[in-house]
Amino acid sequence: MLDIRLIRENPDLIKQRLANRSGDFAPIVDEVLAIDITRRTAETERQKLQSDRNRISKEIGIAKKNGQDTSAIETEVRGIGSRIDEIGFEADAADVRQRDLLLGIPNLPHDACPVGHSAEENPEIRVWGTKPCYDFQPKDHTVLGQALGMIDFEAGAKITGSAFVVYRGTGARLERALINFLLDLHTTQHGYTEISPPLLVKPECLVGTGQLPKFGDQVYHCPEDDLYLIPTAEVPVTNLHREEILKAEQLPVQYAAYTPCFRREAGSAGLGTRGLIRMHQFDKVELVKITTPETSMAELESLTANAEKVLQLLGLHYRIIELCTGDIGFGSAKTYDIEVWAPGQGTYLEVSSCSTFGDYQARRMNLRFKDAEGKNRFCHTLNGSGTALARLFVALVETYQQADGSILIPEALRSHFGAEKIG
Repeated sequence: MLDIRLIRENPDLIKQRLANRSGDFAPIVDEVLAIDITRRTAETERQKLQSDRNRISKEIGIAKKNGQDTSAIETEVRGIGSRIDEIGFEADAADVRQRDLLLGIPNLPHDACPVGHSAEENPEIRVWGTKPCYDFQPKDHTVLGQALGMIDFEAGAKITGSAFVVYRGTGARLERALINFLLDLHTTQHGYTEISPPLLVKPECLVGTGQLPKFGDQVYHCPEDDLYLIPTAEVPVTNLHREEILKAEQLPVQYAAYTPCFRREAGSAGLGTRGLIRMHQFDKVELVKITTPETSMAELESLTANAEKVLQLLGLHYRIIELCTGDIGFGSAKTYDIEVWAPGQGTYLEVSSCSTFGDYQARRMNLRFKDAEGKNRFCHTLNGSGTALARLFVALVETYQQADGSILIPEALRSHFGAEKIG
């Protein structure tokens, strides 16, 4: 959430920076400012009336001691009390409306974020490795996986519906091996603390990380309990410190968490959404950092490098894309996408999106730290997939396929999987 003082003091600058995003947010900013004037005027009047009431109440006490009739002045005080209640209701309503509007305004793109209108304008930052070459026509993961009995889409549709899958035999084993490989890497080599959070969260947790109210139609809701299935481990893990004031020496906080993730956003059938590429439920290892404002940009580079290491160890070709202002996520200030090459698809697949949110999420969840001068300041939050398992599974299976339909297991993964080949 943006700082209302920043909007109040620099409305034109805020509009200008938001204009680089997709969408017109100037009318919302104007409404926030109008309501802010109403709210502050009402609050000023309420404080004045409370002061008047206190002063007159003292006068009533003195008058009564002197035996004077105070009925008229007591009527005046009751009228002031009624007006205070009325103004309080108006001020509170304006405060709620202002907060609702602020929750609907996206984060400001960082000054270093490239300006652009769509994904076509995202610059490529770097490339690692080269595309694999084959002396046969490479198959996609659905053909390979079903031939080897690794994945079963029909069973997923039978027990749940479309865009769900059942991993079987070596498929389930490979998925489990990847999860353990990722957690071991990030906790033993990159300094993250492993977290195993609940998969259901309160609505305020989704508000804190920015999924609500903007993306309410993309999450699964259990209305009887007013709980939500998590769309990503970012939600419960970042909210571990909501409404807290951390010590400066605790930062940076670094968490790694494996969870299933649940999203309604599975796309229509076709290239780019076929098979495991876009599912309603998928596994992911998420990386979360909580830092100071001074270190957040350096921590973004570190976070991205941690996610890249996964693909490097597995020998998978990938590229880094920096998202332009028109393509970054709602709460993000700056984002790098890591896209791995999938030979069977003939395209790159996003397996990680590494972002810094500045103090945007911290303001929504009131997450602060006490600096060296004893001042309470909002933390900066970051997260990124380390990585998304379904698409990593796709890239690995398609990259390491052999002419006979078998799949080699990368050397770095063999100790977790327990074999060198599938099939």
